[in-house]
Amino acid sequence: MTSDDLVSLIDENTSIKVSSTLEKATGKKHLVDNSPETCWTSQQGLPQFIQLGFPDKLVVPKRLSMTFQGGFVGTRCVVQIPPLNGARDWQVLTNIYPEDVNRRQVFDLKPIGAVDLERGVTGLRLLFEESSDFFGRITVYDLKMEGTIIE
Repeated sequence: MTSDDLVSLIDENTSIKVSSTLEKATGKKHLVDNSPETCWTSQQGLPQFIQLGFPDKLVVPKRLSMTFQGGFVGTRCVVQIPPLNGARDWQVLTNIYPEDVNRRQVFDLKPIGAVDLERGVTGLRLLFEESSDFFGRITVYDLKMEGTIIE
């Protein structure tokens, strides 16, 4: 599979949940509105999360890209998938370590451990365990998720 085979997994049916929002003007809808002028900002405190749900399809997430505001970067992030095979807790897919910069960052989502994505998943959660902000706030201007859709 090449990067040309990947499609955007986020569409109008994707549900988005976040752990917190600083104020209405920095709400979760701004994560995927494709505007460089708007953003989601969490309240202070860790951990924070962004959770995506794909209610009408099974997906295989392969690549994540995010644009943070420097100084408010989630510098240690656990990428999780919903419980499979009767498990109770979200499972770790992989870990990513964004840099404290203002530019778009791209991460290939390579599973660690015995995670089997080939049957697809119905959601994904980005759990930010550390922030470059002393108060634990996170600001994301853009979020994209690419992968394949299971037919």
